[in-house]
Amino acid sequence: MNESSAYQDLQPIHPEPASFWRRCVFSTDHKVIAKQFLWAGLLFLLFGGLLAMMIRWQWAYPGEKVPGMGAVLSRSGGVITPSAYNTIFTMHGLIMIFFAITPIMIGAFGNFCIPLMIGARDMAFPALNMISFWTFLVSQGLVIASFFVQLGSAAAGWTTYPPLSTQIGTPGTGQTLVVLAIFVTGVATIMGSINYVTTVIRLRAPGMTYMRMPATVWGLWLTAILNVLFVPVLGSAALLLLFDRAFGTQFFIAGAAAVKGGGDPLLFQHLFWIFGHPEVYILILPAWGIATDLLSFFARKPAYWFKGSVIAMTAVTILSAVVYGHHMFVTGMNPLLGQSFMLLTLIISVPAELLFLNWLHTLWKGSIRLTVPMLFALGMVFVFGLGGLTGLYLGTVSTDLYLHDTMFVVGHFHYTMAAASFLASFGALYFWFPKMFGRTMNEGLGKIHFWGSVVFITLVFGGQMLVGYAGQQRRLYDPYQYTFLAHLRPLNQWTSFFAFALGLSQLPFIYNFFQSVFAGAKAEQNPWQVGTLEWTLPSPPPHHNFDTIPTVLRGPHEYSNPEVKKALGRDWIGQTENLPTGATSGAVAGTGGE
Repeated sequence: MNESSAYQDLQPIHPEPASFWRRCVFSTDHKVIAKQFLWAGLLFLLFGGLLAMMIRWQWAYPGEKVPGMGAVLSRSGGVITPSAYNTIFTMHGLIMIFFAITPIMIGAFGNFCIPLMIGARDMAFPALNMISFWTFLVSQGLVIASFFVQLGSAAAGWTTYPPLSTQIGTPGTGQTLVVLAIFVTGVATIMGSINYVTTVIRLRAPGMTYMRMPATVWGLWLTAILNVLFVPVLGSAALLLLFDRAFGTQFFIAGAAAVKGGGDPLLFQHLFWIFGHPEVYILILPAWGIATDLLSFFARKPAYWFKGSVIAMTAVTILSAVVYGHHMFVTGMNPLLGQSFMLLTLIISVPAELLFLNWLHTLWKGSIRLTVPMLFALGMVFVFGLGGLTGLYLGTVSTDLYLHDTMFVVGHFHYTMAAASFLASFGALYFWFPKMFGRTMNEGLGKIHFWGSVVFITLVFGGQMLVGYAGQQRRLYDPYQYTFLAHLRPLNQWTSFFAFALGLSQLPFIYNFFQSVFAGAKAEQNPWQVGTLEWTLPSPPPHHNFDTIPTVLRGPHEYSNPEVKKALGRDWIGQTENLPTGATSGAVAGTGGE
């Protein structure tokens, strides 16, 4: 038995299910599950975005009626009360991180891209993949249910620090349901991540060496590894907090250690940030991978020093496990320990900077095509650069003591984690939409969406950083009750106007998305003229993806090879195509052709 036939036997072709329920609802097809994650994530992205608009209204016009929210805030006459505000900003953060960005970037594009881009017919564990989605859907149901119980949803901040998140600090069932939702979505994440890790290791097509994998797969795979390692830590913290709330245990009760040998609130902070800082990279690694691929695809150049980019992403993945203490500089941490975490935090910026420089080198003298996916990739590079540079001040003990818990922190992590992931997700959606749905999106509407998004997202989070540098703390219901912050009201109002404009900028996308899904022009097999494996398939791909498992001959970024141009009349060659006579494998430097 030769190598190729062995791969075919390892992944036999299973017939497509005949019933609607097995084909479209309880499906084990990774492409269908990807769409399910996409729909679920986009719905909660809208939900989380509306909550953000309410926060910005409160900071612009504290105590005034919110337009159009009379029914939602009927008990308070349409005004955001302090308790309602606590719920709004808490659930905005939790929804955006765990129930919007995660399902879109990791759930949807991880499921859709990994098998197709490595030449597999499905995930390693299709049934577990299906269970992962439905478990995630249960967690979203718990979040929705939390808004309809007495005293409302969670209100202890998105970090859910005890003692504020205990029954003493935040009584009621809503907070308990949200903590349970975090635990349940963690279970779903671990299921999916085990699938991703195993699929990449076991089901790569013949010839698909690690350095021939697209950067998108690298980003998603490294993210899955971090999820497998660190989501159980968050799950443990959530479970112990659930016990404290529901069963009267004292894992995180202040002073319990002195009375009954119980726990300590700081223990929760350690557990949360041991997961929480890798979570930053869990959300940004896929964005880095997507940007690395898209910049190469649309600059029509090989990704500059692709191996170096992979090494940088791997180094960040490893170092992300040992920098979490910079979130706790103000907790009374031993100064020597703080200095160690500061040093490690500054070290982790080095591979990130290498990655950034590789992106710039990829663009340099490229034959750039400013398609909508390329614009979003460029926007991601820009906002990530802003967020990365401003993060240096927060990773340094002396400056963090002043900036900690101010709006400067909010602006920083929104640039790196929110804006970068947001723009990369849309770049991915516009890029893989033709393959996912078999139709094309309107390019003009896409560009309107991009410019509105990138301009106003930059202004919103830049405005947050300015008021933070001026001393405005985060989470304040009405900042202007403090005399030293009263002069910041005009700046906060302008920032809110930019936020409202950012929200309105998403309307062209909503129309474009739904119009294209149901009535868009039929997509070509390879409209972007790129060489990765998914574009060798029809749009959308068949149930089993590949009739024959492909054999990979080179890396994913073979562009501008003069020999290819001479033989084929185009500037690219696919990963499975034989090189023309006279050209040699890996002829283009940096393509990962080894």
